Order: sequence, then C-alpha cells, then structure tokens
Amino acid sequence: MKKIILFASGSGTNAETIIRYFANKQTAAVVALFTNNAKAGVIAKAQPLHVPVVVFTKSAFESGEVLEAAGKYSPDLLVLAGFLWKMPAAFVDAFPQKILNIHPALLPKYGGKGMYGLHVHQAVLDQKETETGISIHLVNEQYDKGALLFQQKVSIAACKTAEEVAHKVNALELAHFSSVIESYLTSQQA
Repeated sequence: MKKIILFASGSGTNAETIIRYFANKQTAAVVALFTNNAKAGVIAKAQPLHVPVVVFTKSAFESGEVLEAAGKYSPDLLVLAGFLWKMPAAFVDAFPQKILNIHPALLPKYGGKGMYGLHVHQAVLDQKETETGISIHLVNEQYDKGALLFQQKVSIAACKTAEEVAHKVNALELAHFSSVIESYLTSQQA
C-alpha cells in the first residue's frame, strides 16, 4: 500500500476529503498530516480520523528538520492540500515527481506567488473571465510551474463575487483531487 503525507495550512476541507477517500482503499493511505499553522482547522479534522499531525515552524521547514521528519514515514507521495508555502528545493530533490499540488485556477493563468484563495478568484473576476477551474500539477522549484496532470473547468459567467467563484472551484477540488491522486499513484512504478 502506498503512503501519502498531506501538507495543509488552513481549514482542511481538501485534506479531510482525501483522508476519507483513502480510508477504505487498498491503493494508498494517508499516514500523516504536516501543517505550518498550529491553529489550522485541518488539525481538528485529521485527529478524529486517526491521522498523526505534525506542526512545524518556518525555521524547521527551511532547515531540513521537516524533510527529515517526513522521510521517516517513507512516503510515496506528498500532497499539498491548501499548503501556502513554497516547497524548498531539498524537498523537490528528495521527492522527484512525488509532490502534487492543487491550484484553484486554470494554470498557467493566475498562478505564482500570492495567487491563492480569494486572491486568485478576485483576479479571475477582475479579468472578466467566464470560466475558471482547478489545476493539479507536480511541484518543482517554482510556484505553480510543475507539469500539469489534470485540469477541470467550470463556468463562472453568473458569479459576481470571489466567494461565489470559490464555492464553484471548491466543488471541483472535492470532486476530483482524491481520484487524481489515486490515478497518479497507481500509474507510478513501485
């Protein structure tokens, strides 16, 4: 069975969905959740599902302590589910082609530093886009520049606020992220 470590910073809606999705699967299991936010809602969602939680600081992340801690789980995949920090090059080197991220827009548009959450959705509205969506991609040393694995679009022609766009995009995330993770894992050789 493959092992997944989730990285999350916020409420944990995607993380919880992923944990529940793999709870009864034979393909993979979520073996730990790492968070950089000791007050993140994701902690309260992971603990009742019996997923160990590791809270870490920026200095531990940058020094290699977090990389070492993650390595102890021997993960087959790291999944960024609402994790807001850029992964250091050491992570990318240690887990080549084994870090996935989800982005709440259709990359390459609306990606990069500062493009997360409502910032992305407001930028999409400001440009008068009629559709947006999600992008699931491999992580490299640059924000939102890794190889695309999956995209799904949704119409936002009737949306007036960033919150309305967020609602539609979140529905796509919850519907697709877990199955894309599973497909990617099962397509990888050992």
